Amino acid sequence: MQRVAPYGAFLQLEDGRLGLVHISEIDRNYVRNVEDHIRVGDQIKAKVVAIKEDGKIDLSIKALQDPSPSVQRHRGKDPEFEQKLKRFMRQSEERLVDYRRAVENKRK
Repeated sequence: MQRVAPYGAFLQLEDGRLGLVHISEIDRNYVRNVEDHIRVGDQIKAKVVAIKEDGKIDLSIKALQDPSPSVQRHRGKDPEFEQKLKRFMRQSEERLVDYRRAVENKRK
């Protein structure tokens, strides 16, 4: 790693060119401070995600990371959650019907 900026880190590629790893591309979790994750002189693997017309190179470290287990775990349906959601929707509908009846009775 060549240099740190508040918005990311500049990495020197094998061919000598510099690329930017934006702070949002450092880790899948929130990054408050770049230097908490990488330091000048660190050897870092990053994926080239874009090469702009002006020659700037966008890099990503998090693109090489495995998705977090918590994200994978929540992709399937949770039967308990589905039951709670159905119950909530039913109760909400019942309350809405009661509310509409009360409003209609006040109008009469």
